[in-house]
Amino acid sequence: MGLSGERLRADLDSLAAIEPAFAAAIARAGYPAPRIREPGHETLLRTIVGQQVSTKAADSVWKKIEATLGGDAGDTAAWAAASDEMLRGAGLSRQKMGYSRSLCALVASGELDLANLPADDEAAIAQLVKVKGIGRWSAEIYLLFAEGRPDIWPAGDLAVQIEVGRILGMEARPSEPVTREVAEAWRPYRGAAAIFAWHHYGSDMVVI
Repeated sequence: MGLSGERLRADLDSLAAIEPAFAAAIARAGYPAPRIREPGHETLLRTIVGQQVSTKAADSVWKKIEATLGGDAGDTAAWAAASDEMLRGAGLSRQKMGYSRSLCALVASGELDLANLPADDEAAIAQLVKVKGIGRWSAEIYLLFAEGRPDIWPAGDLAVQIEVGRILGMEARPSEPVTREVAEAWRPYRGAAAIFAWHHYGSDMVVI
């Protein structure tokens, strides 16, 4: 499971001791709520379904898929048995149908064992991105939210880049390489830094 509220606060306190700019940002915005997803292929399926659509639209399509598949959208056999017409009627594009079926086939065959991903973060990301429709960002989000890996750093995320720039007082949004470089000093708390960045982005006083 993802980082607990207690672990998140502890990691952010450690991060604030390393980087004073985070201490000031936490004082302004407060601590973020945990972001936790269930580990397993259903979370990855929801990620595929939700690509390039709003959260509300993704939830609507997911409910239709559940109804289409008899109430269990995580049933790999049900995905295999469902016709294209059924899935299209639930709101899936042809591309997302292909991605979803591919993921279910890999899980059903045992080729993808989400319960035993490599302990090394980069190796786990490399294994996940072999799945059609799962890019690096989706893999990082899965490992952070579903497995609670504490040092995942989605430097390619636009909101993370924006908030790193704001928190550190940069004149412009840092590029992905710069965002990755400045966070090297934040190991092993970069997962908490990312969750705080999303929190800070929405506290102006887009969340994933």
